[in-house]
Amino acid sequence: MSISIGDKIPEGTLMKVGAKGPEPVSVESLTKGRKIVLFGLPGAFTSTCSSAHLPSFMRNVDALKDKGVDEVICLSVNDPFVMDAWDKANNAAEAGVTLLADPTGELTTAMGLDFSVPAIGFVNRSKRYAAMIEDGEFKILNVEEAPGTCEISAGETMVAAL
Repeated sequence: MSISIGDKIPEGTLMKVGAKGPEPVSVESLTKGRKIVLFGLPGAFTSTCSSAHLPSFMRNVDALKDKGVDEVICLSVNDPFVMDAWDKANNAAEAGVTLLADPTGELTTAMGLDFSVPAIGFVNRSKRYAAMIEDGEFKILNVEEAPGTCEISAGETMVAAL
């Protein structure tokens, strides 16, 4: 069952690459008492994710922060090293977008936002979505239905919804 507006984000641990290697990041530390925009996508370095989804949030970080968002976070079922390389390749952190890994897909699956297409190597990957979460509660949730599209989950759409 997929997460819905009004639901609390499940507990979990994400990953990032820090100064000494992979570091855990608790979902609670990201969400408790904070207003965040979390957007999920199928994979770092994939076509729509790289050409449309991530850039749409990089372009809109300031507009989102002007609307009270504390942090804009991109989440993908990849390992933290891949997310770090994708961050560096796109200068996402410099633009104000935090890239985090859900390496086992545990959080993505707990939210019911996973999908698989084994023929192309996608197993338990994240659907494309964008959410505004306030103090751990989903207030906005836009999930793309059609593969390869980035419309209702785009940064511009989130800015307009806030």
